[in-house]
Amino acid sequence: MPDTQTGVIPAAGNPNVPPAPAYGSRSLAEVLTSAAASIGVGGFTNTLNLPAASRVCVVLADGLGRNLLKQRAAHTPFLRSVMQAGQGNVPVWLDSTFPSTTAAALASFGTGLPPGQHGMVGYDVLDPDQDKVVNLLGNWDPGVDPNAWQPFPTVLERAAASVNVTTVSLPQFSDSPMTRAALRGGRFVSATTPHARTSAAAEAMAVPGPSLMYYYLNELDKAGHRHGCQSAQWEHQLEELDATIKRLNASLPAGTTILLTADHGMLDVPESQRLDFSAEPGLVEGVRHTAGEPRMVHLYLDGAASDYMAVRERLLAAWRARFGDRIWAFTREEALAAGLFGATRPAVEGRIGDVMIAARDALALYDLRRVRPAAMEVVGQHGSLTKAEREVPLLCFTAAGKGSRRG
Repeated sequence: MPDTQTGVIPAAGNPNVPPAPAYGSRSLAEVLTSAAASIGVGGFTNTLNLPAASRVCVVLADGLGRNLLKQRAAHTPFLRSVMQAGQGNVPVWLDSTFPSTTAAALASFGTGLPPGQHGMVGYDVLDPDQDKVVNLLGNWDPGVDPNAWQPFPTVLERAAASVNVTTVSLPQFSDSPMTRAALRGGRFVSATTPHARTSAAAEAMAVPGPSLMYYYLNELDKAGHRHGCQSAQWEHQLEELDATIKRLNASLPAGTTILLTADHGMLDVPESQRLDFSAEPGLVEGVRHTAGEPRMVHLYLDGAASDYMAVRERLLAAWRARFGDRIWAFTREEALAAGLFGATRPAVEGRIGDVMIAARDALALYDLRRVRPAAMEVVGQHGSLTKAEREVPLLCFTAAGKGSRRG
């Protein structure tokens, strides 16, 4: 039976490991690849059964969980009309990645590969070559080359060889390490406000010939982290998102396929449940490095130590004794066997924790020895594989074009 708080169905095999995302069939990794196939780009498969089109605009709304969209349908009249219209054989929701964090999810979105292939396996993770924890989203370590860390060509750069490819996003992402690693390819058009991004998208899509566009919105995610996804501020940004998609529907060329999806969902963690696990010696005994995110912690041990196996088993027992069924606690080997990261390259395995702790309810876990106390002020969180975090919407509809009154 599903967990009553999170809606999670326990894994049929190992109860200590969450069910793996549906890589290859119904995950975020299939969105851009299916979009490219739907406009006739060779080398891709239309796994999501998208309609054939000459133009596709893929909107990724950071932090828009499927559950949240359903709960707040009254605030999204345009999106509600899209959902009510139906979308044939196109699935209405997808799985995010593991972990359900932006670095991993956007990299799967951008490459069409699971995290075990592209190597972006957390917000921050161990770089074995340097024996240090490196960030994979904002300020990358100078010792990490984005193109070497994630060596595969992106969907956008592969598609750009045969169709018009445009990214519409914020200026700070035009040449960021994350973009270079996972979202490079085609032309980058920057604009600050959602309204300006919509105008830029309409102009870019007006060029002749087949076109593929990636359109990024992060305002919802920012409001969720700061105020919570149950807040009035988050609700306001959801209404703004609805208005933005309605403008896109009216301003893109008629017949353009518009897809709306997200990189992950979100849930609120009360202040009392944002805990400093480093203050409890048993939870860090034998741990060389900690990394990940508060809802999916990587713990790295000294793999060369003679008592490695004993330390690992003590650590798992300590975490399970402390948190019980509020967490999944499992080893790297168990994660790989369960397919949490998908098929995993040997070069990526060392970036993954020896032990991983994934939250099952409203819990956030911090190591205040290495992160600032201000990090504990974050309300809306994600990273684990509860239903609220892993399930993201996929809305598919055809733009009515300039002057439309739909919705």
